Amino acid sequence: MSRKTVAVLMRRARLAGLPLRRAAKKVPSAVTVTDLVRRDFHRDGPNELWVTDITEHPTRESKVYCCVVLDVFSRRVVGWGIDSRARAELATSALGMAIESRSNDEQIPGGIIHADHGTQFTSWTFTERAHRAGLLPSLGTVGDAYDNTRSRRRSGHECGPSYSTGKAGTPASSSPNAIFEYIQGFYNRRRRHSALDWQTPLEFESVAHQPTTNS
Repeated sequence: MSRKTVAVLMRRARLAGLPLRRAAKKVPSAVTVTDLVRRDFHRDGPNELWVTDITEHPTRESKVYCCVVLDVFSRRVVGWGIDSRARAELATSALGMAIESRSNDEQIPGGIIHADHGTQFTSWTFTERAHRAGLLPSLGTVGDAYDNTRSRRRSGHECGPSYSTGKAGTPASSSPNAIFEYIQGFYNRRRRHSALDWQTPLEFESVAHQPTTNS
């Protein structure tokens, strides 16, 4: 039906259209979490600063997502999780593993957990889990990859993309095993870092935790 026909029918029915007034979309200006790191990733002790990120790994059948939590002091992966979807539960699970693995350390309260502005890290569940452990959530600048480069470059996300997944996108047992073997078997135990005087994360932490003796 043409516009002229519609106009004639509306006049006969004594109908008039209302002008469309497009109102500007108002975005809430509420501040969520501030940037407590400001690209300063140097720390002198464990549990002072953790960084976290999620990466996508294509497989033969679908995709899996891996989230890790990295202690920047020793470059050690202290928590990780894998799922077929990148949801808040994945990030919260990885954070929970990091907290549990460091539960005997008294330095956790007051530490910083730094991430980007992904919905997984701005979610209530992730933030609440961090607060319950005494951690201070921190978010980098929006759209700036350099604010979380430590996690992107050093988190052990290089695990092989060729493993397969199960039906309906559910990760098969080989997928978690491949990531577990890489993180725990290679990255934390055998991966040497120039910033750690060519020591592995576990070696660096063991040396750092040794008591100093006065000669």
